[in-house]
Amino acid sequence: MAQPVYVIGSQFMAPYPFDLIVDLNSGGNLVITDMNHKVLLKVKSCNTTFHHGRMLLHADGTPIVRVREKILSKHNRWKVFKGDSTSSSNMLFSTKQPSIIQFKTSLNVFLANKMNGKDDCDFKIKGSWSKKKCTIYMGDSHSSTIIAQMRKMQKSKKDKFDKDKFVVTISPNVDYAFVITLIAIVDAMKNLDKEYAEQISTSTSQVIGATAS
Repeated sequence: MAQPVYVIGSQFMAPYPFDLIVDLNSGGNLVITDMNHKVLLKVKSCNTTFHHGRMLLHADGTPIVRVREKILSKHNRWKVFKGDSTSSSNMLFSTKQPSIIQFKTSLNVFLANKMNGKDDCDFKIKGSWSKKKCTIYMGDSHSSTIIAQMRKMQKSKKDKFDKDKFVVTISPNVDYAFVITLIAIVDAMKNLDKEYAEQISTSTSQVIGATAS
């Protein structure tokens, strides 16, 4: 990238491309390391009674940003705030799905000064989450400027292949904390979809069982 791209902080940039490993643990917790397995960032689930949420943390547990789902949103909207805040004055950006029903991963990202839905998005995620093959673009769906790409980890003779790990290649001069936050949002959305599907399946089974008895 000729011009620096940072939303969360310039301290999370490097002047060269590099890879990060994302380890998807249960319950929405993620661990992000470099290729030498040094922990750089963590993502922790911080759900409340009324909101689903995630927290991006430094390796030592210090909060960087808080992610919160917007209640009763048709387009699966999420907002991101500085530190541990949920104040609108500390909002950095928001996300939403371009369509209510979609078969592939697609997410629009709007900086805090945008009224999402009326303005063009500032960033966009497209691809297949199930195949761990998503790309993050700068600009709208017609942009070809890539700031990060996901891919599955290759099998290694030395290291046991872990299906819950994948690699993210960060472009030069790009805020990797911002990229990881977007990945955390997509992961949270997919986890919620899975939970809802399981709830519907359980309810359907209970109804069928009650009818049969």
